[in-house]
Amino acid sequence: MVRLQTTLDTWKTIRQDTAQAVEDMPPDALDFRPAEGLMTFREIARHVLNAGHALTGIMLDGTTNLAVPEFRDMLRKHATALPPESTQPELAAALRRFLDERIAELAGRDAAFYAEEITRFDGLRVTRLEMLQTIKEHELTHRSQLFMYLRLKGVVPPTTRRRELAAKRAAEQAQSRS
Repeated sequence: MVRLQTTLDTWKTIRQDTAQAVEDMPPDALDFRPAEGLMTFREIARHVLNAGHALTGIMLDGTTNLAVPEFRDMLRKHATALPPESTQPELAAALRRFLDERIAELAGRDAAFYAEEITRFDGLRVTRLEMLQTIKEHELTHRSQLFMYLRLKGVVPPTTRRRELAAKRAAEQAQSRS
């Protein structure tokens, strides 16, 4: 069983790592794209911000059908006003702030709200909680993309740094016990 609070908590963790990736990218590489036709690092980060904010905004509005011709207009209604040329600090702060605000709104909805079925943009029928999980998974996919861009620029992603630090501390503790 998927629980709302777990979904919100794990999404917040994913978002913190997304914002950290934005802060970690060398400033002169924000517009890096590894190949023609791919989004730049900055474009991916803005996409994460706007997609998560807009899709949850549509859900919170009570919309039950996203498979409609005016879907793109609904997204634009809920897009953030962050300019495309935003700086790293502005983009990272917006990623954190907008999710914190949205989580507070989402946490205030009751179980009946999340149990209601809606139609996703691709026509699939899901509960609102399943839609929220889809939004989180969408961000997780793009966070991985950001991490790959970091690696291509020689930067170790935040999740790897945490894992390496934990392993180092464990090794130090084991050595101090011997």
